[in-house]
Amino acid sequence: MLTEKTVSEFARQLSEKVPVPGGGGASALAAALAAALGSMAANYTIGKKKYAMYEDDVKELLSTADKLRLKLLELVEEDAKAFEPLSKAYVIPKDDPGREQALQSATLNAAYTPLDIMDACADVIDVLDELVEKCSRLVLSDVGCGAILAGAALRAAAMNVFVNTTALTDRSKAEELELTAERLLDDYLPLADVIAETVTADIRAAAEE
Repeated sequence: MLTEKTVSEFARQLSEKVPVPGGGGASALAAALAAALGSMAANYTIGKKKYAMYEDDVKELLSTADKLRLKLLELVEEDAKAFEPLSKAYVIPKDDPGREQALQSATLNAAYTPLDIMDACADVIDVLDELVEKCSRLVLSDVGCGAILAGAALRAAAMNVFVNTTALTDRSKAEELELTAERLLDDYLPLADVIAETVTADIRAAAEE
């Protein structure tokens, strides 16, 4: 399994001339790291008297972030599984009458996983957004870093949706998937940016005091 490799092994395989992992798996991993940063911020906040009023909320956020991290790691594997049939379809001889159908089926299937990654990225951004107000100031920068990673992962996953939908002959289905991806980008990229900007402003204001 890709997620059982060491960091250096995963990075090496990502760099090689092999079908997977690729951009989809890399985006899921980046989002898993963003979720992990949220979990870390929550863990450093729980038990602190200064943040006792947020204790229950932060515990819930920790649970959600942990689940999202595990889900996104599963999506690293799912992305690889979804791409395998597509890579095989591309090597079917062009004169094979079943090639086009195999390509279309595999392409459609490959578009769903990055959309799932986008959904998970959105959920991670929601968690981080709430943590900005409720986590220990000592780990606020980690929340900001998580938002930057989650936003980048969201954009990267969207690119993997679009690269597949552009190849679909079923334009109705393609447009449906693209619209969903575009809505997630419109709703959550600005939020991820706001989180990062808010955290940066808070850190720099503290430095000037």
